[in-house]
Amino acid sequence: MRRFGLIPARFQEGAQKIADALKRSDRVLISGHVNADGDSVASLTAGGLILRALGKQFALYAAGIPDYLSFVSLPGAVYSSLRHIPFIPQSALIVDCSDTGRMNAEFAGRLPDLTVINVDHHIGSNGLGAANWIQPEAAATAQLMAYVAIACDLPLVGELADAIAVGLVSDTGGFSHGNTDKHVFSLAACLASGGCDIPQLRKNLEANWTLGQMRLWSRLMRRACLLHNGAIAFCNVHLRDFRECGTTIEHLEGFVEQLRRLRGVRIAALLREDKPGMCKYSLRSFGSTNVQAIAARLNGGGHINAAGGTLYASPGQAKKLLLATVTRQLDSEKSPTLPPCSSDIPQ
Repeated sequence: MRRFGLIPARFQEGAQKIADALKRSDRVLISGHVNADGDSVASLTAGGLILRALGKQFALYAAGIPDYLSFVSLPGAVYSSLRHIPFIPQSALIVDCSDTGRMNAEFAGRLPDLTVINVDHHIGSNGLGAANWIQPEAAATAQLMAYVAIACDLPLVGELADAIAVGLVSDTGGFSHGNTDKHVFSLAACLASGGCDIPQLRKNLEANWTLGQMRLWSRLMRRACLLHNGAIAFCNVHLRDFRECGTTIEHLEGFVEQLRRLRGVRIAALLREDKPGMCKYSLRSFGSTNVQAIAARLNGGGHINAAGGTLYASPGQAKKLLLATVTRQLDSEKSPTLPPCSSDIPQ
């Protein structure tokens, strides 16, 4: 029986639109953004499970699945090249991404030939396809995929419930971020009723560190500093850090959230050197402090409390530009009453 009661009223039209579009589609490529994270992998998985239940032919497309998400039960093989897809695609389901700049270039180049269905919760885009559902009020794209499943008359049980829970836990910081509203908790309760063991899922996500990751975080904790009278927590990451610690960029997952824990911090900023002349930045905040506005000025995107993007500059130049933009945003917002903050952490 269709359980529309679980879908908030403002989400029902979008959920039904995507459900109808999936029912009309076949031979579907499913993909998310590059450098897949928990919500992207969860939404990719949920899309495949929904299409499989609808009797559709589909293929998962991604450069790879991060090792820390290897426990997620995928509904099929993951293809990293379109040359290996076992059918001629007719449609594409793009999840957790509504910007071709965040996609694999090979995949983005095929979109003009495909009927595109787009589901995302990031700010800054109207979508990419004939059927778009861009809902920034959602805590995670996986939340939206849960509502699509309900609109398709599918129960949120088993692997589908587990996948959606991965996305919810990942993009709400374990139900601790400001995007965790009553609808998220209602959905989580439904997933638990469907057999999802959320405590075990959190263990799978969190209790999988390597010694190299612990050494990397220890190094970066020592490097972190407080700026702008303690309102900004900043840390930069160099290519040599990964090499010397035996780690990759996926081992940084969650680090910027730790910077946000420092007392008095309004914005946490992490700047990662990806290759010479190119750096990635991640921004986090609490409450009304808007880091999406910062990212927008730097051609990035995201949400009010979580955003990021790319700067094509040396680490030194990127740091100067990023911190100047962060400072300008803080100065433009009314400063809340804050507890006293500690002095700068030694470099």
